[in-house]
Amino acid sequence: MAKYLAQMILAGSRILGRAFAKALQEEYAASKNAARARANASQSSSSQSETTSSVSGISLEEAKQILNVSDIYNTEEVNKKYDHLFKINDKENGGTLYLQSKVFRAKERIDEELQANPPDNSSSSSHFSQPTQP
Repeated sequence: MAKYLAQMILAGSRILGRAFAKALQEEYAASKNAARARANASQSSSSQSETTSSVSGISLEEAKQILNVSDIYNTEEVNKKYDHLFKINDKENGGTLYLQSKVFRAKERIDEELQANPPDNSSSSSHFSQPTQP
């Protein structure tokens, strides 16, 4: 009886060992594929504005939708919409921290895009006032 019990334990441990090894191999392969996909995505010709920000975690298009702006270079409109949405979603006004953080992250993403790709002065002169010389 003890002999059969020992054989069952041994067979069970072999099965578990093989299953664990197979799962480990699959996880390793999936990890390599994910790393390869990330490397290909960073080397692709897609612009930074189409990719998700590593800081804010949202894309530029999503940020524009959250703040309801079409032109991110119109900083007056972006700031006005941000201030309005941030105040409305304040907890004291019946808003939620979740929505307020979404608004904040959207503004953060747009600011990040503006730093990475500053506006061209000739094409966006209608949105920014030019500094005057003293």
